[in-house]
Amino acid sequence: MDALSSTFVFPLSDTKPLPSPITTTKTSLSPQPRLPLFTVSSFIKEKSTSKNYKPSTYPSKPTSKKSTPLAPPTARPVERSLPAIIFKIFDDIINNFIDPPLRPSVDPRCVLSNNYAPVDELPPTECEVIYGFLPLCLDGAYIRNGPNPQFHPRGPSQLFDGDGMLHSIKISQGRAIFCSRYVRTYKYVVERDTGSPVIPSLFSVFIGLTASAARVAVTAARVFAGKFNFVNGIGVANTSLALFGGRLYALCEYNLPYSVKVAGDGIVVTLGRHDFDGKIFMSMTAHPKIDSDTGEAFAFRYNAMPPFLTFFRFNSDGTKQADVPIFSMARPSFLHDFAISKKYAIFSDTQIGVNPVDMIVEGGIPMRSDPEKLTRLGVIPRYAKDESEMRWFDDEDGGNTVVMVAPNILSESRLCSDQSGLCGMRVEKNRYAYAAVGVSIVAKVSGMVKLDVSVSEDDRRDCIVASRMFGPGCYGGQPFFVAKSPANPQADEDDGYVLTYAHDENTGESKFLVMAAKSPDFEIVAAVRLPNRVPYGLHLNKL
Repeated sequence: MDALSSTFVFPLSDTKPLPSPITTTKTSLSPQPRLPLFTVSSFIKEKSTSKNYKPSTYPSKPTSKKSTPLAPPTARPVERSLPAIIFKIFDDIINNFIDPPLRPSVDPRCVLSNNYAPVDELPPTECEVIYGFLPLCLDGAYIRNGPNPQFHPRGPSQLFDGDGMLHSIKISQGRAIFCSRYVRTYKYVVERDTGSPVIPSLFSVFIGLTASAARVAVTAARVFAGKFNFVNGIGVANTSLALFGGRLYALCEYNLPYSVKVAGDGIVVTLGRHDFDGKIFMSMTAHPKIDSDTGEAFAFRYNAMPPFLTFFRFNSDGTKQADVPIFSMARPSFLHDFAISKKYAIFSDTQIGVNPVDMIVEGGIPMRSDPEKLTRLGVIPRYAKDESEMRWFDDEDGGNTVVMVAPNILSESRLCSDQSGLCGMRVEKNRYAYAAVGVSIVAKVSGMVKLDVSVSEDDRRDCIVASRMFGPGCYGGQPFFVAKSPANPQADEDDGYVLTYAHDENTGESKFLVMAAKSPDFEIVAAVRLPNRVPYGLHLNKL
């Protein structure tokens, strides 16, 4: 699934052509009786004091047991060569004397405060179920991706600059194993071995003309000195997760995907950067769309040089098909996401584009808004061989909300409301959808809702049929629905559970919540105390 990034990944069938991204082990556990309803906010603030409350326990085992810590990776000495020392001196000069005063949006002291602050890696650790019980039908791993800087930035930094870290909770037979691990990208490994930041931030390098020129010069010197190679990519794999072709990928928009898996003991392992047999050599979107009927994946990349948009797809076995360059997009546009239907792919050519000159002179992130540009939608058949069938439709002025629906296909869409702040909804041709209730602050989710999408625009009934707010100072992630019996065609569509991570800023604790999807207030079925804080992040998936 798409995650601001989490996912739940079920163990894959042995008939898949590629290894499953998750290995399972068998244990036995008797389910615990269901406990009474309570609110998320009151639960997170203070453990229940009711005489009827009992934390979940396992037969003949303690409720919480840490696994034996994994042996740390072989320590490599921090580079102390003369070139490394010289480069560090130049970095310090730029950061301390050339950079203009940092705005809060790129000041690490502001950007990485509170629950945006990075956390250390955590080996697989058994968790305590402190309320209710984990349903036995939950058998897989729930994984959230997000930025987590390996080193504290020495200069300007933006939230999306951080190295990708996967927070995984592996569930089997009512027990939970939690693990936090960095995606071992080329950037991560180079900087880990050097002992400090080396590769410039894509989002934060442009902070003024003089500082930008100085950083470009130092970066070029590092390349000529052999300190890193741009060919290996500078992406951080921190945005989302996607499962297709029998593999799970950690993604960001300016690099190739990194293949990852969850091992039998719960540890998250990076398998490597994946170029699909040399058929992708630049980058791809962090939000590919998976057709649940065919197993195909559809993706694209955008570029600051022509062609500004390239569309492509993958067969169900993960084999990449030929590129379809879209030359009818005349200017670079920031294409973060797109949609698919049963027959078409839909792209939005928005007013947000890339203007390197203004970006360097004025400073800030690489995107700029052009109010003179007319937004338009592009529609192309999913199996187009070239762009001759691409059709563009101008979006005329009027209205505050654009709703994009991708029927029949399990695919992510956005539902944004000025009043409710709904976002992060996945749409299929079903009756119900689950959405996060956002706040103005990036990556904070204050609650979740269940939508009845069968309600028409002319119907006065409220399409929100269930909701829950996390309470003051409590924020969660995107909701993810898991069916109790996915193989049962007679089961009700909403017969299952909604999963999410939640963090309480009042206590500093993070928890994993399992809620009843049929309940009008998302009744809590289980709550798991996590042994490590989960920073606010991006998208998720479930294996």
